Amino acid sequence: MNIKADLSILDIIGHLLIWVLLTIITFGIALFFFPYSFARFVINRTSVVDNATGVERKMVCDINIFSNVGHIILWMVISFLTLGLGYIFYFYRVWNYALNNSRLQ
Repeated sequence: MNIKADLSILDIIGHLLIWVLLTIITFGIALFFFPYSFARFVINRTSVVDNATGVERKMVCDINIFSNVGHIILWMVISFLTLGLGYIFYFYRVWNYALNNSRLQ
């Protein structure tokens, strides 16, 4: 089995521009929502290819950015208390959460 990601440069630029604007407008608060969007963006454009049969199955990430507000607030507090160091761990925890809530279609 192989993993294949289908990310075009235009998709990436569009996604980044939206989040840069949201970050500026919200004075940085959007950065706590960004890891969820980023993980979902990449996972939803990824597929698993079976080498033996050539069958390609898309991955689907079932997370919703706004359903995790409690988790986001907790990590916001941790990040502020640790002067930003907690955000690094937060990014990894979000990826862990996103992968655990993904499935093959």
